[in-house]
Amino acid sequence: MRIEVLKTYKIYIGGKFPRTESGRFYTPKISGKPLGNICLSSRKDFRNAVVAARSAFGGWSGATAYNRSQVLYRIAEILEGRKAQFVEELVQQGATKTNAEKEVVASIDRIIYYAGWCDKYTQLFSTVNPVATSHFNFSAPEPTGVVSIFAAEATSLIGLVSTVIPVIVSGNTCVALASEKLPLCAITFAEVLNSSDVPGGVINILTGKRSELLEHMSSHMDVNAFLYAGNDKKEILSIQKLAVENLKRVRVMDFSDVYSSDHETPYYIEDFLETKTTWHPIEKIGVAGSGY
Repeated sequence: MRIEVLKTYKIYIGGKFPRTESGRFYTPKISGKPLGNICLSSRKDFRNAVVAARSAFGGWSGATAYNRSQVLYRIAEILEGRKAQFVEELVQQGATKTNAEKEVVASIDRIIYYAGWCDKYTQLFSTVNPVATSHFNFSAPEPTGVVSIFAAEATSLIGLVSTVIPVIVSGNTCVALASEKLPLCAITFAEVLNSSDVPGGVINILTGKRSELLEHMSSHMDVNAFLYAGNDKKEILSIQKLAVENLKRVRVMDFSDVYSSDHETPYYIEDFLETKTTWHPIEKIGVAGSGY
């Protein structure tokens, strides 16, 4: 009797595909059938991912908005070209072919949507402020930094895309934990990222258990924000308590209706922006007869 050789799905850190440093794996099953050997990421894996994300932050946040838009569009292009593979993986994870095709198409369209916002959100969220002195006063949005993400548990691809893409639009970098039960598309999506123009470290993808990584992803002092996709009140409370240590911003998103157009909004970009206000004196230019 032949023993099936299951594919080993590695994690994605800094543009590379290492095995978990813990050497541990788990094998999720759908209807009793094993999906593959999935890495159980450790605290060390997460710390390595944060280092990669922080190292990539300067270059990514310093890139032009037009360039980031091109990079996101390229992700969608490659995902379009590998659509059949993602549909197959979603079917393997229990989806019908119709629903699998719907999820892949929606994921591509969502990336395109946010690619279009890369060079537009600044106009929406920046202001020229009225002041009582001889100054110009400008408020402009800037990226927050490194963001920890718990992707939605109920979907394999669209939930991951819907959390990661809005975060990186403005120049943030991230470390995302994929769905524990449906992890296959996450690492295949990492292969898409790796063959696109996304710089290594901008998006880092881990697999494993929320229960093992929640404390580390919430409390790490070089993480600036946390995006939680879900509605487990106990997990949310734990994240909020741990995030206080360095005043992380915590955002909770409900993706129970992940296909809703409510999840296509520039305010998801704003959730991970800081506002920088600049004062500049108004120079008075002398004019003959003006008295200046």
